[in-house]
Amino acid sequence: MRDFHVHSNYSDGEFLRSMAQAAASAGLEGVGFADHCNVATRDHHASMRSVYGFNLDLTYERRRRGIERLREEFSLEIYDAVEMDYDPRDEAAIDAFLSAAGFDYAIGSVHDVDGQNVQVSSHFDSMSEAERDAVVDTYFEQLVALVESELFEIAAHVDLLERTPPLRGRATDDHYRRVARAFAESRTIPEVNAGRALSDADIVHPSDRFLSILREYDVAVTVGTDSHRPSELPDRAAFLADFVDETGLEPVDPDGLAA
Repeated sequence: MRDFHVHSNYSDGEFLRSMAQAAASAGLEGVGFADHCNVATRDHHASMRSVYGFNLDLTYERRRRGIERLREEFSLEIYDAVEMDYDPRDEAAIDAFLSAAGFDYAIGSVHDVDGQNVQVSSHFDSMSEAERDAVVDTYFEQLVALVESELFEIAAHVDLLERTPPLRGRATDDHYRRVARAFAESRTIPEVNAGRALSDADIVHPSDRFLSILREYDVAVTVGTDSHRPSELPDRAAFLADFVDETGLEPVDPDGLAA
């Protein structure tokens, strides 16, 4: 098994070597470092870059040297990847960065709708039902645009808003089918993400219903623990191994690794 989605101290995770050691100890064949990056220049995103360090565009070459040293030390595949925040307005900047950087593969994710992180409940607590539904509509519109952009090999946690109580359960089969059709016509594949699977939230992305619809459209999937700390990785990897076995899924490698 390979884990294509972990983070390191080059965004909001822990040291590269500690994460690689955890992957090796868990018996994985490979691990992919996909640290967060945002190349938007709007004020909100510029602030996020400085506060959270989502600036791999400035540090990826230094991280790449660290990854090369780990490849010499560990007998597992170690991938040099990135998780990009996606907004349709930033497609040209994202494309330019990815083309120049030459990562093994790129993950795209939608975290914000109209400048509000969809994981933060307080952004949506005071909204009306109609306003919350509009946020969900916009989230899935951006997700479809992400898939259709063909910028990424993987789309991360494709129903991220299920983590957020005011938005949870508002997605419809129509939302899911629009996304599934986009995936079916794209090189981009969704991941099965275990980032909240073993938490009190008990959420696997995509949800059972969403995953069922993706399978209707014969959409392939890959897997990622979305681990930020070494202690998270072994249990999440074991969970994913059991999950794919129980569901009969056959995860695939990102296309970028086949080149």
